[in-house]
Amino acid sequence: MIISYAAILAAGLTPLVCAGIAKAGAKGYDNHNPREWMAHQTGYRARANAAQANSLEAFPFFAVGVVLALLTGVEPFVVDLLCVLFTAARVAYVACYLKDKALFRSIFWAVGYIAVLALYVLAMLNLQLG
Repeated sequence: MIISYAAILAAGLTPLVCAGIAKAGAKGYDNHNPREWMAHQTGYRARANAAQANSLEAFPFFAVGVVLALLTGVEPFVVDLLCVLFTAARVAYVACYLKDKALFRSIFWAVGYIAVLALYVLAMLNLQLG
């Protein structure tokens, strides 16, 4: 289960990494009004900001899925595998976003989403069988 917990931590930190990429080394960064400054960015900085927003959106769904799967008695090894799949897909998703590889970004997003759906399905099945 430590892998599952580490995956939740990694997913929770991903938005901070993306924000750091968006802002690092930027000239004229305005910490008094960072959202307005970010709204004027283009290229990889804008894509990193979009990846940050998507990572924030994906986090609750993933974290709750992991907790529900573990609480309902889904085999921890299976939960860990799905967490590794989700985490790998999200890393690839962010990398593709930064490199502007839209098709692959969408594929990795779908892989991560399916991994989370599997957590919910397994949790529900365990409730039905238990």
